[in-house]
Amino acid sequence: MEKKLKDILTDKIRTEAGLREGQDFDRDTVIHGLEYDSRNIKPGCLYFALPGLHSEGHDFIDDAIELGAVAIVHEKDIVRRKEGIAYIAARDSRFAMSPIAASFYGFPSEKLIVTGVTGTEGKSTTVFLIWQLLRFLGNRAGFFSTVQHSLGGEALFNTEHQTTPEATAVQRLLHEMLEGGCRYAVVEASSHGLSPKTNRLGNVGFDAAVMTNVTHEHLEFHGTWEQYRDDKANLFRALDKRESPDKNLEPFGVINGDDTSASYFEAATAQDILRFSAHGLDADLSLHSIESGAGGNWYAVTDRKGLEIDIRDRLPGAFNANNVMAALLVVSRLTKKPVAELAPLAAELKPVHGRMSAVNRGQPFEVLIDYAHTPSSFQTIFPPLRDRISKGGGRIISLFGSAGERDTQKRSEQGSIAAEYSDFIVLCDEDPRGEAPMEILEEIAGGITGALRREENLFLIPERPLAIRKAFSLARPGDLVLLLGKGHENSIIYRDRTIPFDEFAETEKALDELMDNSKTGGFPDSP
Repeated sequence: MEKKLKDILTDKIRTEAGLREGQDFDRDTVIHGLEYDSRNIKPGCLYFALPGLHSEGHDFIDDAIELGAVAIVHEKDIVRRKEGIAYIAARDSRFAMSPIAASFYGFPSEKLIVTGVTGTEGKSTTVFLIWQLLRFLGNRAGFFSTVQHSLGGEALFNTEHQTTPEATAVQRLLHEMLEGGCRYAVVEASSHGLSPKTNRLGNVGFDAAVMTNVTHEHLEFHGTWEQYRDDKANLFRALDKRESPDKNLEPFGVINGDDTSASYFEAATAQDILRFSAHGLDADLSLHSIESGAGGNWYAVTDRKGLEIDIRDRLPGAFNANNVMAALLVVSRLTKKPVAELAPLAAELKPVHGRMSAVNRGQPFEVLIDYAHTPSSFQTIFPPLRDRISKGGGRIISLFGSAGERDTQKRSEQGSIAAEYSDFIVLCDEDPRGEAPMEILEEIAGGITGALRREENLFLIPERPLAIRKAFSLARPGDLVLLLGKGHENSIIYRDRTIPFDEFAETEKALDELMDNSKTGGFPDSP
């Protein structure tokens, strides 16, 4: 793909991107690609020099030019300019990425029917469910989420620890979906992506907006909970600016009616709002009975007209009823098919990899892997699991940590909630980043009270592979070992290195060791 700068930087885009006035550069410069990481530059690229916490993009401008960059978007003054390079000054080079990328890729969201899903929990699952339902109905659809993405074909795994990618990737993915024949796109819209600080989703048009819930998360970025919520509400504000490619479709929102912020999100847009409720509240879909088991859920919901609809899904965890109801409402409105007609498809829905995923290698206890890493997600998953496991006389052994350089306030809360529902807790590394691993674990342990005691039923073992083996060594027949925080991710990030780590592969390896050693009555103390 190629475009001249004069075709990318129209008057409208220059204004929206905040480019400085009166700049002199060759507007006939041909651009073949967009990059913000100098290491990925190829000949003909435009390079965005971004300020950062750990590295400064402006320091790598010469490296980018050496690799073939022909244009530079920058916000700091350039002292030494090289001949033949288009230097483009912006007030904020990260903010400028979105309108410039949208223009380069031909404004793909204007030609797609786009659904955005935001919330503290349930985003990836809801995105995946909407995508599956659209495909069940014969529609060509793409999506991207924390876990996976699809450009119209089968889902591929996301290798990055980033929910919403940078604006250059957002626009490229949407363009590739369009090129792949997609009519629909489903986008996981994180608070970071919706914040004007990053502007990752600033030039995406949304036909449907979903709010799963809003609780305590990412205050290290947003500063306050109020700002966090306000940034998420930008998804709903975007509905008012949308001109859908489907002239018969009016933008709409879908909201968790049980959430205390439901009215706040409803007030953020002038468009029609649909609500779902798991607590029997007045809503477009209201759940009034549910039976949950290891293999999924059976529940009955009532629609706005009073029609009772029976739903069966195969998604472990009663909380998934919320995600299914949200997905059904979205797809019903997008395709103009009644929820009652779509409901039988729920039994065909697959869970997201790393979300309440069972691992069975023949061990006499249950093992579940989940991405839960916030107090609210803990409060969601633990109670129904505690109820189910206690009925069978089993115990819960929980293993988790907390990410470094992220919201620190949640750590003691995680410990407190886990202690309320767990018989044993093993604390270990998640992604310590620049923080000392043991200090993070001590902060979590600070919230653990009650019957849990160090080295009796509370263990602090930073090395995650060793911690997993410790958790399994504690388990008896009928118990549940719950591995939280990593889910689908494929690495652990430390201050000075990133090590490959696959929770599923490590779990299977440890369980195989356990089963092999069970014949002699032993279990290895180290990986």
